[in-house]
Amino acid sequence: MKIDIIAGTRPNFIKISPIINQIKLKQNFYKISYRLIHTGQHYDEDMSSNFFEQLNIPHPDINLNVGSSTHAKQTGDIMLRYENVLNQEKPDICLVVGDVNSTMACSIVAKKYNIKVAHVEAGIRSFDLTMPEEINRMVTDSITDYFFTTSEFANENLKNAGIKKDKIHFVGNVMIDTLKNQIKNFIKPDFFDKYRLSKKRYFVLTMHRPSNVDDKKKLIKLLDLIDSNTKNYPILFPVHPRTKSILLKNKINFKNIIEVCPMTYLEFNYLVKNCSCVITDSGGITEETTVMNIPCITLRNNTERPETIKYGTNLLVGHNSEKIINAMNKVLENKWHKGKIPKYWDGNSAFRIVNILLSLNEE
Repeated sequence: MKIDIIAGTRPNFIKISPIINQIKLKQNFYKISYRLIHTGQHYDEDMSSNFFEQLNIPHPDINLNVGSSTHAKQTGDIMLRYENVLNQEKPDICLVVGDVNSTMACSIVAKKYNIKVAHVEAGIRSFDLTMPEEINRMVTDSITDYFFTTSEFANENLKNAGIKKDKIHFVGNVMIDTLKNQIKNFIKPDFFDKYRLSKKRYFVLTMHRPSNVDDKKKLIKLLDLIDSNTKNYPILFPVHPRTKSILLKNKINFKNIIEVCPMTYLEFNYLVKNCSCVITDSGGITEETTVMNIPCITLRNNTERPETIKYGTNLLVGHNSEKIINAMNKVLENKWHKGKIPKYWDGNSAFRIVNILLSLNEE
């Protein structure tokens, strides 16, 4: 069995790492091989050699070097370049993860070449069509052959869309495989001691969604609200360059917010593991906080990961000032609800995925 494994962004590589490790283990007993294809969708300075070495990810066999662009151009470029790859050699399966443009683009090309498509994190839905990721999820799942899901919610979404039960494989969350494997290797950032941070006495803030950072007035209002309601707890804010430029242009200074550069996976999760609370608009971080039992306040009105709310430590507050303040007070008063880890978020998801792929190959 030959598998093309597609990755286009930093989170994609974090998710495919345990799958590749499982394939390598199986190669001693089965005829299974893979080709790691980096579409180059995102140029990320943190994806240096250290990134691959820290997470034990092999360097890509092929890099399509697409780069950033509009959604349409980027998707088209990925499709054209992946088609050229398939013209040279076709795999048996194209395995895609997540919901980025690379996920959808390579799925479409593979399917038109009559190659089976396996989607890891299938069935995830926010039901918010203003999110580009939601379009990618829906299109990818409409042509997928093998659906690997993270939760019962995802299973139900697929069943409601008419997907047959025997095509849905509830395997758990590969992101958690990496987290559990790497938690012993977390690295304390250099600035931790510089800012005299104490464990469980600071917040972590991340924001990247256009709805939160593109509108200057909304961004500043949100940051000011958060800054004013931490009872002097420091707030570590890894700032995206685009957001940083807005703050610099407006000469905004905050009392408690400490702007830091984006960090490596191991450094960032050290911060998360030891903080009082995470305030974020990221979906993936809500999964990690759930497993590490860290309170998480999500600055969105919806989520594609409802299990982090029903079972985990996550709470949706949107942009509602009262909800944000109440949530922060719950953290500071140690009244946050206790979460539990969703089913199959146990570090063995990649093991299940590869075993299922091998069994499908025998059919």
